[in-house]
Amino acid sequence: MAEIKIAAIKRAGAFSPNHIGNDTAILNIVAEQLRKRGCEVNVYSEDQFAEGAVSERIIVNMCREYRSIRKLQQKEDEGCLVINSGYGIENCTRERMTRILLGSNIPYPDSLIVNTDEAVRDILVRARYEHCWIKRGDSHTMHKEDVSYVRHAEEAQEVLQEYFLRGIKRAVINRHLVGDLIKFYGISGTPFFYWFYPFMVDHSKYGMESVNGEVSGIKFNVAYLKKICQEAADALDVRIYGGDCIVSPEGEIRIIDFNDWPSFAPCRAEAAPQIAKAIMAEIKRCNGAAAAR
Repeated sequence: MAEIKIAAIKRAGAFSPNHIGNDTAILNIVAEQLRKRGCEVNVYSEDQFAEGAVSERIIVNMCREYRSIRKLQQKEDEGCLVINSGYGIENCTRERMTRILLGSNIPYPDSLIVNTDEAVRDILVRARYEHCWIKRGDSHTMHKEDVSYVRHAEEAQEVLQEYFLRGIKRAVINRHLVGDLIKFYGISGTPFFYWFYPFMVDHSKYGMESVNGEVSGIKFNVAYLKKICQEAADALDVRIYGGDCIVSPEGEIRIIDFNDWPSFAPCRAEAAPQIAKAIMAEIKRCNGAAAAR
């Protein structure tokens, strides 16, 4: 029997909009990579985890349900190794992410955090927000309507009212950035970093890439992109990550979204061994620290 026992927890389908197959695939391949390294890996659903079916002390997960996040945090506090951290996953919800990235001086759009029953027309006009994005602040994206592009303050107010009627109390308003949209994937503690233009390969959840339109091929500093993405991962406490950024016509890069354990769909075969390697390195580090005590 393998000495290292790992629980791998799948993401609930509600949090994999249009990507259920991709999200399941990356976790399954990482689990197989860990088995090849001598580990015993049992795969669970989020429901099974939340209901107490997991006894393993090492947990790799793609959880996003509220009750799962709370249970992950409890496991961490009890001394379990959890990747990604339940605290890091919670940090990737919109309002927390916005506050942390801005507070850490990570390049990010000008943003407002508001109550959805708040009058914002005058605020947006004074701040010269014209085109902007409204995103639910309390959770990860579950539906297309959780992220809305608006073209003026009146439309923004209407969208916030819709959020309020849906029971969403808080929202983040990001200023729209003009430029090339780039998607990235990274794994802390490894050299792995992958970026691409989603518009050019039709990689999309909701088709919102069309807002920024066709890629202009603006030149930018890839090393700087990797640097700020890793800084964001560190600030948010997320080891396996991905997200989106905009490269302005002047070559300035700003992160516009950051996700805990994305699908790695365009680079799954390359990413999975690196994810497994990073997990094994963290297990070794934790075991070494425990032996030293």
